[in-house]
Amino acid sequence: MVLNSLKILHVVGKVFSGSGKGAKFIELSWVREQISEKLGFVPYPGTLNIKVYGDSVKLKKLLKKARAIEILPDEGFCRGRCFKACLMDNLECAIVIPEIANYPEDVIEVVAPINLRERLQLEDGDTVKVKIVL
Repeated sequence: MVLNSLKILHVVGKVFSGSGKGAKFIELSWVREQISEKLGFVPYPGTLNIKVYGDSVKLKKLLKKARAIEILPDEGFCRGRCFKACLMDNLECAIVIPEIANYPEDVIEVVAPINLRERLQLEDGDTVKVKIVL
């Protein structure tokens, strides 16, 4: 789909509880500052973990080749690649893909200025749709 010369990827997946590492990363001051500066919002201190399936896994692989908004690391941390997105058609958010070895191909992490689980009353296993802007 082309919209104003931007490409939109539609990804579908199921919400699941993560290990909490994403929240610790988002709480780092340099990460929060860069997300605020580069994505235009102060992130809620946590991520929404989504396990993608079917064609969405193939679409996620396309993100590796796409031009991303980069979160540049302090020493000892990994870089993150971000893409602006919209969750469930109306909530501004971003996809964060940590550049770490063995990061699962079927997982995306979503950051937003709000707690997405609370706002959308999401529970593990719920299906969500994400539009990723390239």
